[in-house]
Amino acid sequence: MEFFHKVTRFPFMQTRKVWYALSCVLIVSSIALVIIRGLNLGVDFTGGVVVETNFPQAPNIDVLRSSLAKAGVTGAQVQAFGSSRDILVRLPPDPNVKGEQIGARILDTFRAADPGVTLQRTEVVGPQVGQELFVKGAWAMVATLVLILLYVLLRFTPKLALGAIIAVLHDPICVLGYFAATQTTFDLTAISAILAVIGYSLNDTVIVFDRLRERARSARKLSIAQVIDESINQTLSRTLMTKLVTLLVVVALLIFGGETLHGFSAALVIGILAGTYSSIYVSASLALDMGLQTEDLLERKATKPEEVDGLP
Repeated sequence: MEFFHKVTRFPFMQTRKVWYALSCVLIVSSIALVIIRGLNLGVDFTGGVVVETNFPQAPNIDVLRSSLAKAGVTGAQVQAFGSSRDILVRLPPDPNVKGEQIGARILDTFRAADPGVTLQRTEVVGPQVGQELFVKGAWAMVATLVLILLYVLLRFTPKLALGAIIAVLHDPICVLGYFAATQTTFDLTAISAILAVIGYSLNDTVIVFDRLRERARSARKLSIAQVIDESINQTLSRTLMTKLVTLLVVVALLIFGGETLHGFSAALVIGILAGTYSSIYVSASLALDMGLQTEDLLERKATKPEEVDGLP
């Protein structure tokens, strides 16, 4: 199945500087938003209280959220875990209230919806643990980017590797900008979504680079800009079709997944859109402006021993 009935011939490289300007605006705006507004860190990172309850029958989570809001319990994250009858509530830290008191209050609120609900456990997560999780999540992203750089560097050329890593950085920065602008809760699920976005973006970039190397071997008379245009156009249909199908699933998750999965699905939507854009306009374009030549994409043949002996 193809998105287009025939191979397109869009001159991507001719307009790359316009898209560079757009990327600069997005990146600078995102970084500025993160610095000025900051991220609305979730309980995973700030610490807080975790309350685990069990219902005789699967409850309506939206009704439970409404009940907590009416009872004055603000900032609560309500989600099912394990089974549909097990409900987990996460609350931000409150130094004036003990964890046991919060657990009892939530239990009383839930009993209005179902008198058979029972309290399984109440656990207080300290801010030190949350900070440790945040640091580990940040190191996970850094390690991912370093490994990606090494992979592309070994498989392709340094110029393509640098273009790929900048394109991969472009996407999570845009996602962070969205979280800072909307103040959507940033938690461990958001970090997992960003890591998934990095994988999606790299996959498209590697596909374009593979086609670029193939075209460089078979079309040596063309300029490197023409080879890049042809490579992107030949993979464009597959890229758009794959991302469209993925977006259908993620948008459905965004609409129907509820508050718990909102941050995760929103990060995926923004990341997929940014990743599609960066794999087309950023990665190969940067390599071109760094002086990429057709010869850089051709495999060098090893010199035979007899050829070395025959040299003057």
